[in-house]
Amino acid sequence: MSTVADAPSLPIAQQGEAILAQSAAVVTDPLHPDIQALIRNMQATMLAANGVGIAAPQVFRSLRLIIVASRPNPRYPDAPLMEAVAMINPEIIWLSIETCLGEEGCLSVPGRRAQVARAERLTVRYLNQQGERVEAAYSGFVARIIQHEMDHLNGILFVDRVGIGSD
Repeated sequence: MSTVADAPSLPIAQQGEAILAQSAAVVTDPLHPDIQALIRNMQATMLAANGVGIAAPQVFRSLRLIIVASRPNPRYPDAPLMEAVAMINPEIIWLSIETCLGEEGCLSVPGRRAQVARAERLTVRYLNQQGERVEAAYSGFVARIIQHEMDHLNGILFVDRVGIGSD
């Protein structure tokens, strides 16, 4: 079996491409070899681009699959360190009323950053890479990543949230 280190980096869809405005389809077989390979390739793509998260639509696959992998890097030097987590068919089942502003960027919108208000805490339900159902709570920067990547699954870019979508 190949590893993330062996996986190829995929092309990243850019703002204006139709796939980024679509609602993504449910993954029906999380253990399918194509899905497992996609997870490795998405992670390699995210690492190569200094991202902290990536969604399948960003690599031209309209599927409800995200990778969340907070770590310090040139784009987010103060990001907390966590192991990469593949979330298949994720659903946010609870959001805190408390919100916080934070700077966001996006691999699909290079060169643009903006302050975006997001829920400070959330609970998400998803299938992990082994197909097991997981329910977990996140806060702060990691909760922000999850909300940002979940937006991609619903055809929303962060620039749509702050009114800087088209110049």
